[in-house]
Amino acid sequence: MSSPDRGSLTGKLLVATPALVDPNFARSVVLVLDDDRSGTLGVVLNRPLDLAVDEVLPDWDGDVVEPESLFGGGPVAVDSALAVGVLAGGDGAGTPLGWRPMFGRVGLVDLDAPTDVLSGALSGLRIFAGYAGWTADQLHVEIEEGAWLVLEVHDSDILTAAPTQLWSAVLRRQPGELRLLSTYPPDPALN
Repeated sequence: MSSPDRGSLTGKLLVATPALVDPNFARSVVLVLDDDRSGTLGVVLNRPLDLAVDEVLPDWDGDVVEPESLFGGGPVAVDSALAVGVLAGGDGAGTPLGWRPMFGRVGLVDLDAPTDVLSGALSGLRIFAGYAGWTADQLHVEIEEGAWLVLEVHDSDILTAAPTQLWSAVLRRQPGELRLLSTYPPDPALN
């Protein structure tokens, strides 16, 4: 099933609604890095792992912002790393070597590039083990079914020092009734 002119979700946040109970995505906040006719790729922003970046990629630990851990980016390719960075300058600040722009000041960082090439170019970096992926139109069907809210991203969402609080924080800044979801308990049966 194909949706005509559905618009790209690149650069948006997907915020799981309480109806989404899949443990891979329950209460998750996903940054959409790429969305086109072939599918969608993103990373879960609020799942820090108990594994410090310096234990796996010691050359990059100086560029990673707090908490300096790897993040569980999603259930796909969990044995590979994907690095998302935010440029320190404006949108037209130039493209450093090892940088692939995705939207605005956000892009992918080549972890095989020498770290000194990007030194000073980034305001922050996150490294994700795995990613979230959807086939063509799969995500749009899930959105129509009420599993996801599509919301605007702030650079601070990507580099937040409190990633485990991100789901509530993003919902709390929304207007109207969406704001109420920020207080939805993890298990309503215990309410």
